[in-house]
Amino acid sequence: MKIGFVVFNGITFLDLIGFYDVIYRLNLFEQTKGTTWDFCGLSEEITDELGLTIKVNKIRPELSAYDLIFVPGGMGTRKLRFKENFIGWLRQAADVRYIVSVCTGSLLIGAAGFLTGKKATTHPSAYELLEPYCQEVMNARIVKDGNLITAGGVSTSIDLALYLVELFVNKEAVETVKKQIDYPYEIQGIVEV
Repeated sequence: MKIGFVVFNGITFLDLIGFYDVIYRLNLFEQTKGTTWDFCGLSEEITDELGLTIKVNKIRPELSAYDLIFVPGGMGTRKLRFKENFIGWLRQAADVRYIVSVCTGSLLIGAAGFLTGKKATTHPSAYELLEPYCQEVMNARIVKDGNLITAGGVSTSIDLALYLVELFVNKEAVETVKKQIDYPYEIQGIVEV
């Protein structure tokens, strides 16, 4: 599996890192060994909403080349959803097997048209912002509607990645990862349409 992590200025890094720290562990399991990833963006560096900067290793890659794209949230999503340069690039992912977001990343995949006729979720403070982009905003931690998987606010990024570990491997793999990261919580609030 090849994963594209979509990054941008104004990102919330916990959205990204909470997911990444769990999902890279797919390489521990026979079913998903060989999983690779890229940090994809429109510039060589991106800066989060607090001023932390990271390097981007793939600038404007063809997103259709990935099996899964992951779109985190952050305050930057509020303006970015109206930037055709970014949204046009994101639309390249239309045929990607899994389109996944956490927090207000759903605003971006919504602006790209991926949530039309779908049920989705986002950070609870952004439900109203998500409404124009989808059929129904669900008050849930994780919503899977076909190949689209959206998740709630920031800390949900860990639950989301664990959900995908179970989807791609099995429940035992989830327990292995939870033990590794000392994560005592059970995933709650999953809606599968």
